[in-house]
Amino acid sequence: MNAKGLVHKYGDNVDTDVIIPARYLNIADKKELATHCMEDIDTNFVKVVNQGDVMVGGLNFGCGSSREHAPMVIKESGISCVIAKTFARIFYRNAINIGLAILECPEASEGIDAGDEVAVDFDTGVITNLTKNETYQASPFPEFIKEIIQAGGLMASIKKGGN
Repeated sequence: MNAKGLVHKYGDNVDTDVIIPARYLNIADKKELATHCMEDIDTNFVKVVNQGDVMVGGLNFGCGSSREHAPMVIKESGISCVIAKTFARIFYRNAINIGLAILECPEASEGIDAGDEVAVDFDTGVITNLTKNETYQASPFPEFIKEIIQAGGLMASIKKGGN
């Protein structure tokens, strides 16, 4: 299980209302909802994001409300992995629940810039900045979390007979 793509970078305290503004939460279709991902802080995000791209944040990424819409629209927009210095705990769990790979790595958050190409090896936790030829070490996922993410989320994992 790996990820590789261009980086979309944001700062500290990116809250769930910025990731997906509450005014759109009445939209039931996930793909349509994802067209509003990050629009209050980055109007170009949905125009330039590609399948497999990587999002990088600072401290406390995903703070705010407990809604699962935030990690879901990030995943639906094409992002394969979010790397941050730290995540709000409820966002972290919601991301795993919906099958969005996330890694805490302060060094990667500091060293990676918007537009860099990054590769992530989830088995080892190694994050490689291909643009700068630098590597960073995050903690790899435990096997049960890898299984949840590979299955596409907690409910899909349960249906398959996993954790």
